Amino acid sequence: MKLSREEVLHIAKLARIELREEEIEKFREQLSEILDFVEKLNELNTEGIDPKFSVIPPENVLREDVPGISLPREKTFMNAPETDGEYFIVPKVVKK
Repeated sequence: MKLSREEVLHIAKLARIELREEEIEKFREQLSEILDFVEKLNELNTEGIDPKFSVIPPENVLREDVPGISLPREKTFMNAPETDGEYFIVPKVVKK
């Protein structure tokens, strides 16, 4: 699927990126190739395939949640811009 120059500029606008003139053609070609590849994937027969199927068996990669030693308060607040010794003091973000 060939993208037009205008479509590339529209995509760039949606992504909030500025493209230099030489980049427009480069990205037009690259995005067109990506869309061609996706179109090939759409040709595959996926009838009867579980959408969650994976060739790699699922495994939990998270570590066990074990309590550790906490930092002392002095070290915790050492680089804080403002603290009362027990809590961080931050600007109010909720308005009435």
